[in-house]
Amino acid sequence: MFQDTWQGRLDGEELLFHRIFQRVKEEHNYDHIAADDFVLHGFAVDEGVRRNKGRQGAKDAPDVIRKNMSNFPVIRPDFSLLDFGNVTCENGDLESSQNSLAKNVSKVLLKGGKSLVLGGGHEVTYAHYLGVKTAFPEQKIGIINIDAHFDNRQPENGVGASSGTGFWQIAQEGQINSLHIGIQRNSNTLKLFDTAHQYGMKYILADELFFENLPSIYQRIDELMESVDFIYLTICMDVFNASIAPGVSASAYNGIFADTPFMHLYRHILKSKKLIALDAAEVNPSLDIQERTARLAACLVNEWFMI
Repeated sequence: MFQDTWQGRLDGEELLFHRIFQRVKEEHNYDHIAADDFVLHGFAVDEGVRRNKGRQGAKDAPDVIRKNMSNFPVIRPDFSLLDFGNVTCENGDLESSQNSLAKNVSKVLLKGGKSLVLGGGHEVTYAHYLGVKTAFPEQKIGIINIDAHFDNRQPENGVGASSGTGFWQIAQEGQINSLHIGIQRNSNTLKLFDTAHQYGMKYILADELFFENLPSIYQRIDELMESVDFIYLTICMDVFNASIAPGVSASAYNGIFADTPFMHLYRHILKSKKLIALDAAEVNPSLDIQERTARLAACLVNEWFMI
């Protein structure tokens, strides 16, 4: 399966390792991680989307995103990507899947690696954060959430956690230090805005993402980054306009575009030495068109490799 997923075109001699598929290594032993290795886990789970009454299919995304990552050029001579395969969900047991990912992420970070996770539904947020917090329980963790939604809904009785409850769950464990970029007014109820204010969740509306406002946006990003020890960045692909990201559970006709000013602020975040964990969530291959959404997710991940 590994060889089937990581394929691409050769430019010259194979040993020159021009492209990502030539530099990625299948791995199973966490003791083999070296400092600054990028370490990949797939979170092939969308049980949280089902519980959140969304359109399922995101569990199939990790390998599709991998395929779209494969052919990007490698520009850093020290680039190393270790692929530890996928975490899955058995019998609807989302909580066990989240705990499994958290344990794996913790091992990565304690070895000095950089954690990369490909979702799956946005229930990956709580799992990924839990892994960071497990590794660094005494450190202050900042979260940057690029998303149209706050995902701070309280779990329903009898349903449990879902793709929409991650930040509510995080807030129950103590002070939350988060900045949410791309929030849509028509995608969040007043209750969810009130919850964000209650827990001190900072946010930048999608309407605020224009070029002339970049200095203010940079300032708000920097305020968060300067106040914490580590940064975890999570990207929900439904933040983007449906024309470039049609393959999501909840597509947005008025979503943001992956151009100026977004790429400016995105690369600004990636340049932070405090960034140790990143994930992309909510790609749904069954709803995608020409793999546009998977390709966009792959491009955003690749930006981290190029910093």
